[in-house]
Amino acid sequence: MAQAAAASAREILTRLHEVMARRLPAQSKLNSVVQTIGEVLNSEVCSIYLLREGVLELYATRGLSQDAVHVTKLALGEGLVGTIAANVETLNLDEAEMHPAFAYRPETGEEAFHSFAGVPIIRRERAVGVLAVQHSDPRRYAEVEIEALQTVAMVLSELIANADLVDSTGAASSRPQPTSASHARGFKLVEGMAAGVAVFHQPRITIEHTVAEDTEAERHRVYAAFDKMREQIDRMASQAEFGVGGEHDEILATYRMFAYDEGWSRRINEAIDSGLTAEAAIERVQQRTRQRMREIDDPLLRDRMHDLEDLANRLLRIVSGQLGTAAQMGLRQDSILIARNMGPAELLEYDRRRLKGVILEEGSLTAHVTIVARAMGVPVLGRVRDVRRLIAEGDMLLLDTAEESLFIRPTPATEEAFSAKLALSQKRRASFARLKGEAPVTVDGHRVTVMVNAGLRDDLAALDLTGADGIGLFRTEFQFLVSATLPQREAQRRLYKDVLDAAGDRPVTFRTVDIGGDKALPYLNHDEDGDEENPAMGWRALRLALDRDGLMKAQARALIEAGAGKTLNIMFPMVSEPWEFDEARALFEAQRAWLVARGKKVPVDIRYGAMLEVPALAEVLDILLPKLDFLSIGTNDLTQFLFAADRAHPRLALRYDWLSPSILRFLKRVADACHAAEVPVGVCGEMGGRPLEAMALIGLGIDRLSITPAAVGPIKAMVRSLQRDALVETVEALLKDGNVPIREALTAWASEHSVELS
Repeated sequence: MAQAAAASAREILTRLHEVMARRLPAQSKLNSVVQTIGEVLNSEVCSIYLLREGVLELYATRGLSQDAVHVTKLALGEGLVGTIAANVETLNLDEAEMHPAFAYRPETGEEAFHSFAGVPIIRRERAVGVLAVQHSDPRRYAEVEIEALQTVAMVLSELIANADLVDSTGAASSRPQPTSASHARGFKLVEGMAAGVAVFHQPRITIEHTVAEDTEAERHRVYAAFDKMREQIDRMASQAEFGVGGEHDEILATYRMFAYDEGWSRRINEAIDSGLTAEAAIERVQQRTRQRMREIDDPLLRDRMHDLEDLANRLLRIVSGQLGTAAQMGLRQDSILIARNMGPAELLEYDRRRLKGVILEEGSLTAHVTIVARAMGVPVLGRVRDVRRLIAEGDMLLLDTAEESLFIRPTPATEEAFSAKLALSQKRRASFARLKGEAPVTVDGHRVTVMVNAGLRDDLAALDLTGADGIGLFRTEFQFLVSATLPQREAQRRLYKDVLDAAGDRPVTFRTVDIGGDKALPYLNHDEDGDEENPAMGWRALRLALDRDGLMKAQARALIEAGAGKTLNIMFPMVSEPWEFDEARALFEAQRAWLVARGKKVPVDIRYGAMLEVPALAEVLDILLPKLDFLSIGTNDLTQFLFAADRAHPRLALRYDWLSPSILRFLKRVADACHAAEVPVGVCGEMGGRPLEAMALIGLGIDRLSITPAAVGPIKAMVRSLQRDALVETVEALLKDGNVPIREALTAWASEHSVELS
């Protein structure tokens, strides 16, 4: 099939090359193009629509009425042609009229044709036109025909751009004036504040020639570029600054795997076979990758596709000999990097003394670039729309990811306010840092345990920096999320041992792998019955691990081996009924017995706990608590389940208050049951990291918190200013009343009693 597609495309490109070489007006060239394509593909209709003055204009056709040329016009999103351009997607229909976007244009005479296929003509990642074919018989066009159309559309973009037939793709007319201040919002990926000038990571590479004169010469150029690119990646991996054995090794190993992927190089070779130059072939395969990225719902798979696009950009720069990234040019001053997305290796190339922040049009919390940026200490704001329209190279930017805000060309007043906040933030961080050696003890002598949540080796430094009591939640799934394949047991053991060694005498609670739901793994078929309609309440966490007990057995053995000679704390996520805890504990005990029988060293003690995230578990605590060494309440999932509200939904994320009577009464009931059974109870989740909410939890009798490292200082300051016994009485009274707004009442109480809530 690939050979047939290449043959069709090669025949068209050969004839197009001749057309483009002639001294003819652009209109005559396009008329010849539609005639050529129609003949080679044996299609009755071939039409070219170009984007002019914001609308798609029929510019040339074979088969439709010539009277419609320059008359038929469609807005972006209107009709089949407008849909293709707006979505930058391909349509292949056996009955065009059945598509909901179909818009009939009587002047074209298209009523005689049933089938329709159209592909976008792309210039600088934007559709500047549409190439369409039609046929009188109802049929879907073969994949080889679509491949040929897409290849030809790429060559057409060069022709029409050189002839200046379409709207400018630079969007200069829509860019705000350099003097106008602007504000944009995004999604916090790595917290922090930064100020610097805008630098675009990816200067656009212009492909001068798309049709090859000598196919073999182009192939050799690509081979040489592949060799050079792989050398760069290998060198970069060996020089990474994060030490050995970390998640970054796994990230770069995945990246290197893509660089050596034979399937990718084969697809580029096939594009060269169709008659494209080396640059055009790489771009052609890259366009297919972008198309796949638009169709992928799985965020983790999209992240991996971004890694592949990062490599394609690198390969394209090498083969073209054109200017590299901003990193290779060097940053001359404090800078904030702008990119649609980027791979981890490219971020590592930047001068960390000058790189102050990163802004991404896309991005996710589990993306490789986010994990590397977190390790580098670089704040990142993702999902910022229209950055190329809003920002010009060299613009002054102020970035505050905690507020999810970006200030573009700020006014002097905004700069002054930002500088004051930054200075205050630095001053407060310094004051919190001074508390790292102080215990979180209330004014009336009650000790509160303050621990940190972690998931990466780099998070371990927070123990010493914050003076936390230990790690109350180590998310073991991060190692699975950054790996291209299921992590081997030995790799897991090394990570867990490193964590325990770094913690020393401080306790570490390992949560068994919590994958599934919104943390799907591409190498694990997590839903055999199709997409889950409600993944948060689906096949995930302990449910998945018990079904895939081979995965859990490997993790259990790795944890037990890593904890040899120490006390090991194991916590099972999303326990819904006591039997699930029983099965999980039995699985661990079987692995311990297996190791003991073979003379292996094991932990001196294994303490087993459960996470209470599913409300149903609260109804069977009398059965479960006698079996537990500790209970941890996961407030993030618990809240969404109690309120039947998706916490990722933008309209619901802030609607339900953690300090509502329903949440606090539920937590009080759980805390009272644990105290009666003499089972330690704590909270791990965002609720415990907010001073006012943490104060309320202490008022409920919960004195163990596991929170983000950044929250340890503020929580310690709050605890050390608190009269705990007086607070308990106040919270009990508020819960009995039920009519008083609890958030306002607790805020007022804190103010009256000089509680530190900053």
